Amino acid sequence: MFENFRTYETEFAGRPLVIETGKTTQLANGACFVRYGETVVHVAATASAKPREGVDFFPLSVDFEEKQYAMGKIPGAYGKREGRPSEKAILVSRVIDRPIRPLFPKDMRNDVSIVCTVMAYDPDCLPEIAAMVGTSVALSISDIPWNGPISAVSVGLVDDEFVINPTKEQRAVSRMATTVASTDSRIAMIEAGADIVPDDVMFSAIMAGHEANQKIIEFIKGIQAEIGKEKFEYPSNEPDQEMFDAIKEFSIDDIRVALDTDDKTVRDERLKPIYDRVHEKFDQLYPEQEAKIDECLYKTQKFVVRRWLLDEQKRVDGRKMDEMRPLASEVGFLPRVHGSGLFTRGQTQVLTITTLGSVSDQQSLDGLDDQTSKRYIHHYNFPSYSVGETKPSRGPGRREIGHGALAERALVPVIPSEEEFPYTIRLVSEILSSNGSTSQGSICGSTLSLMDAGVPIKAPVAGISCGLITEGERWMTMVDIQGLEDFFGDMDFKVAGTHEGITAIQMDLKISGLTPDMVKEALYKTHKARDYIIDEVMLKAIPEPRKELSKYAPKMLSTIIPIDKIREVIGTGGKVIQKICAECDVKVDIEEDGHVYVSGIDIDNCNRAMSIIDTIVKDPVPGTIYKGKVTRLMDFGAFVEIAPGKEGLCHISQLDVKRTEKVTDVVNVDDIIIVKVLDIDDKGRLNLSRREALIEVEGLTPENDIAPRKPSGPRNGYRGRRNNHGDHND
Repeated sequence: MFENFRTYETEFAGRPLVIETGKTTQLANGACFVRYGETVVHVAATASAKPREGVDFFPLSVDFEEKQYAMGKIPGAYGKREGRPSEKAILVSRVIDRPIRPLFPKDMRNDVSIVCTVMAYDPDCLPEIAAMVGTSVALSISDIPWNGPISAVSVGLVDDEFVINPTKEQRAVSRMATTVASTDSRIAMIEAGADIVPDDVMFSAIMAGHEANQKIIEFIKGIQAEIGKEKFEYPSNEPDQEMFDAIKEFSIDDIRVALDTDDKTVRDERLKPIYDRVHEKFDQLYPEQEAKIDECLYKTQKFVVRRWLLDEQKRVDGRKMDEMRPLASEVGFLPRVHGSGLFTRGQTQVLTITTLGSVSDQQSLDGLDDQTSKRYIHHYNFPSYSVGETKPSRGPGRREIGHGALAERALVPVIPSEEEFPYTIRLVSEILSSNGSTSQGSICGSTLSLMDAGVPIKAPVAGISCGLITEGERWMTMVDIQGLEDFFGDMDFKVAGTHEGITAIQMDLKISGLTPDMVKEALYKTHKARDYIIDEVMLKAIPEPRKELSKYAPKMLSTIIPIDKIREVIGTGGKVIQKICAECDVKVDIEEDGHVYVSGIDIDNCNRAMSIIDTIVKDPVPGTIYKGKVTRLMDFGAFVEIAPGKEGLCHISQLDVKRTEKVTDVVNVDDIIIVKVLDIDDKGRLNLSRREALIEVEGLTPENDIAPRKPSGPRNGYRGRRNNHGDHND
């Protein structure tokens, strides 16, 4: 029945990699199952029979789908179905998209869809790597025009040794998580997060990943040679050469003048009349080809910019190849927020706001891996006004999620641990103006904002991008590319890091890949640029994190209690902890390991709550002073609760430093007073003294004529109803 069924097997980083084709998914253009260890990913590649009308781009979509059954879980959503893709799934989709997109024909307009479905999850074998290999196989054996194959690996750094596709245990101690995709000759994509790794170490890791990819590429080529289909023909969307030459000759001089400015607004205004004149002349000559006329104008602009760069080393705004746009930094831009930083690079401007919250404000995660929450969150917003457009806001798209994740990854290595700084930290980067490299501007603005908020980061982090222009064997790089150089160039190589090393990399290409020399030069130039940004711009705005938090930020205290005492602090039905929160106007978070976090705006309230918790978990000690609440009044004294469930009697003779005739002359119910534990009887009952506490804490002197009243009845007047002890009754 399955006569076309084929199985191909090899070893990949010490684990079996199996590709299965021909048994399922017969109607897709190309499909396969990838079994890597016990991870199983199904990949299907399909293409439309006809090109999509009215688009000036190649319509490729990539979806990475996480199925909860892959790890034996039922989704927690109301309908018990998987909901929208998680942020991680979206990021993996982008990682798969980037190396495969440049290998499709640029003039093809047929829709192509890649769907990668994780059906079984082995924590030691990353499903995203299996999905990238499966995508390469599915496209290679399909009839979809594509100039692959590629392969991808994850590179870890464990005990100063590179590890290809590290296991779960190795990833937990690795100093980097670097994904490298390659063709058979070049490096096609880099996505990295690293714990301040030196540039030369990162370069060696990239090359180690590139070398490891070559075995899998040859493996895929063998599959393609055996069962690969012939690629289908498609109608080219490339403008006729005669049309392009005519429009280029008519408009090129005006386009040179229009592009020669450092102001994006001026450039756009200059281009509008040129477009009008070109359409007025050529619409009649080439009827119903307005889109291709616009394509010719785009290609003419691209020709001008690339010739300036390659032949004259001239940039559209007059900068040198290694020169950055004007830079500016500012902190404390917004009142009342916990921290804010404004970073400007040319016409790119980012405002990042820091908000500090309690531990319970952490973001909950519901993905396939073991990470269930995170305490450092970075969000990125790219409103239409930042580029002078009027589109309505529809929530974050894949671009916003990707840029936010890149900025988050760049700063994770310098964020203090929960023990050092027990806060949840949320950053929001608002893009106020965009002319290239907003994601890297977000990293710089975030460092400023964190320092303004008083977060004790380990070192400032800056981000910068490096561009590339190629022509045959000729190539050159430029630092801090603006929008036009990104559109018409061949690379956007983003690197973030401290003075000491790299924390994040993301590389986008429009060509098939980079040579090792290109990668090395990009790393060198971006390191030099970020050193300048940190020293000459950011640290001049704020040289170190503020010593104190904003008065509007919650104050946080933490302690560790015995696990067997957690139940006492929470109380039946949460009664005790709720009482603490209400009485002290604080928030209390207790973790399973006994960590307790108390947060509130007033530090005195936080200390009061922490004192109550400490009293609950520790037995009161004679001679210790506590702050307590008066709960009941008797003729012979007042009952004071120093912690939920821990109450004692302060006899009338111990209420004040002077003689007390009536209890109500000194205290009333609900008063908060200080008391000293005089003794604890053999039944655990507390004998308290406000008098001794006042003498010790406030230095008050007892009046000379005071004479202690003789207790009436047994044990300092413990008469009457004592329900909390259960052995005194009326």
